[in-house]
Parts: sequence; structure tokens; C-alpha cells
Amino acid sequence: MSEFQPLDSLRVDFAQACQVVHLLCEGMGVRAVSRFTSLHRDTVLSILESAGEKCAEFLDVKIHDVKAENVQVDEIHTFVGCKAKQTTRDDMERGDFFTFLSVDRASKLIINWHTSKRDKENTLVFMKDLERRMQGRFQLTTDEYWGYWRGNGAVVSVFGAGINYATEKKIFGLKFPNDISRWKNPMIVTAIKRQCRIGTPDMAMATTCHAERTNLSVRTFTRRFTRATLGFSKKLENLRHAVALFVCHFNFVRKHGAHGQTPGQAAGLTDKAWSIDEILTATI
Repeated sequence: MSEFQPLDSLRVDFAQACQVVHLLCEGMGVRAVSRFTSLHRDTVLSILESAGEKCAEFLDVKIHDVKAENVQVDEIHTFVGCKAKQTTRDDMERGDFFTFLSVDRASKLIINWHTSKRDKENTLVFMKDLERRMQGRFQLTTDEYWGYWRGNGAVVSVFGAGINYATEKKIFGLKFPNDISRWKNPMIVTAIKRQCRIGTPDMAMATTCHAERTNLSVRTFTRRFTRATLGFSKKLENLRHAVALFVCHFNFVRKHGAHGQTPGQAAGLTDKAWSIDEILTATI
């Protein structure tokens, strides 16, 4: 065992712990990582927990005073423990969960995230966190989920008239309307409706496409979001740790193909691409 161990009191070599984090960030599941590294599954989960807490703290400190002209928000669905129909609506630890993500269109930076039930209270928490990380006026685009805009919605409650805000609704239909084949007739976008909600947003830029593309990266590199597999989270806290790991790696470690930098560099929050071991040993 290494004498140098910044991940609390884990009884595993730090270099191997970094390898586990790297594999998790590249889309491997907990059991696959366990087989690959010959570590017990519980050890892998302990590393996920400790590293997830470190990454969440790192993100909280590093992402502030973000200057972005165009911010997009979307939610990505998964479930914990079991699907919603197998539990009750008031079960706050199992069933359907959504991860809210806000994305800077230019830098691709994930500004903030929040994994919870999708309801008015959690939408408000997410928006308050976004507001405290931003600097200056910007344009915000969300989908038409009612918690954002209807009545005294979260966006109005938090930002008032301080931003330009629009919503986008995508309408889906079958590619071939007269073909009932399930496998050769995919759902496609048949119409897009955009609506101004606050201020004077540029409606040509009022889209959530870039946030939706980030959702694809979440599903690709975080095993817990892969559909129709056994990789779903069994515990809510482990899902949140996994999201923190992904967001930190996405923002500060992995270089984005759009501009050849990490999103953190492109947003001016750092002057370098970080390594996993640097993040885990950073003094916050």
C-alpha cells in the first residue's frame, strides 16, 4: 500500500485508485473495473465515493464567475434501484431521477449539475446554483418543462428580468408515418417550436441541441446512464458521485473536439488540462 493516499483512508495504492477513476470516466462499469484491476467491487465503490466527493468539491471551487453569452439547459433521465412503476411516487431514493445540466454553447463547459427528482423544488435549487456561478447578462434556453417557466417558474423566480430567456420544444414523429415497423421506423424531429419568455433573446440561437449533445457524452462515458443494461445505479449517492466524476473529467481533463482544449480552458477557468491525479490531490 502506498504511504501517499489523499483519498481519505482508502487502503489501496493511489496510482491504482487513479487508474480506477480513469476507467470509470471512460465508461467502464464497477464490476468490469473490478475484474480488470483485481480489486474487490466494494473497493471500487469506495474509490468512486471518495473521488466523487473530491471532484464535487473541486467543481464547486473552480466554476465561478463564468462569462458565457449563450447557456443551454437540459435534463437526462435514468433510474435508481428500480423503475418508477416498481415503486411509489414518494420514494425519494429509488425510481426515476434526472440530472440537470447547464452548458456554455461556446466553450462546452458544464457550468453546474443537479441529480434529483424532476420537480419544482429541485428545478429551483438547480437554477439558484446556476445563478451564483454566472457573471453578467446572458441568454438562457431550456426545453418546455413547466418547472422552468410556467407561472412563478424557477427561471423567473431566480433571474427575474436579468437575462434573456427562451424555450424550445421538439415535436417527434415516425420517420415513415404509414410503416408500423418498430425496428426500421425511427422517431425523428418533425417540428420545432421556440418561444420568447424573458427579455429579447436571439431566437436563432434559442436551441438546446448542444446540451443534448452533452447528454450523449454522459451516456457514452458514464455506465450508469446506458439504457437497457444492468449498469443502472443501485444507490442514489453512487449516481451522484459518478456524475461529479464525469463532469470534472469532462470539464478539466478531456480535450473537446470542438476547440482542442478542455472546456475549462476554453471558458478561461484554468490555463491547463488537468490530470486525474492532480485533481484528486488538489488543495481546495
